[in-house]
Amino acid sequence: MNSNTMEEDPILTTSAAARLLGVATSTVQLWMESGAIDSWKTPGGHRRTRESHIRALMSKVAGQHVSHERRQPATPTDPEFLPNPDPAFPVPDDEAQRLAALAATNLVDSVSEERFERIVRLASKVTGSPIALISLLTARRQWFKARVGLPAQQTPREWAFCTHAILQDGPFVIEDAMSDARFSGNPLVLADPHIRFYAGVPLHDHTGMAMGTLCVIDREPRKLRASELQALVDLAAIAAGEIEASGKD
Repeated sequence: MNSNTMEEDPILTTSAAARLLGVATSTVQLWMESGAIDSWKTPGGHRRTRESHIRALMSKVAGQHVSHERRQPATPTDPEFLPNPDPAFPVPDDEAQRLAALAATNLVDSVSEERFERIVRLASKVTGSPIALISLLTARRQWFKARVGLPAQQTPREWAFCTHAILQDGPFVIEDAMSDARFSGNPLVLADPHIRFYAGVPLHDHTGMAMGTLCVIDREPRKLRASELQALVDLAAIAAGEIEASGKD
């Protein structure tokens, strides 16, 4: 291959390929190791591929040119969507099916979307809460599809208040986390963002499995008025509808 051709078809790292595809780096690593993406190992043991191979995969998956801002569906072997065999947190009885349904939404690690951002802005405003989030729970982490008042994009799953919320049929409210043995030692309580109050509503798909939550958080103990809680439930129903629509795109 001459130098001009090489410049036109640059070598990509796994992370660069992941950014181009819009998927997790771990997913690209699996695709490379399985042969779904042509690649080779460097002397240091790192995988590399050509941009042309990534473009070819994008065309193969979509049947046409795919926007770089859309994540491709996760593979069934993606660790993000395989149940943790020894979780340090409670999980639903249907965790395997829930994770498969979450993968099918194609939302985890996707770009920001105004349809979700406006929901968290409204949730923050109607409840008077400084933090509002739409969280999606993979096997390993809590990832925020939309957020206001919190710079972090994700947390470990075992820290997530939302992992308890998805076990509920309705709202899950913690009025003072420091007074609750389940959360008083949580890093998110003891350190930034210093959670004291949490209210989350699970986001169920049409089969009843919870993909994550719409939640609001405060740094002071408090309660929600009935009207505030109802507004949060109503906004959660809208968010769940948007998530459901994403799985049909």
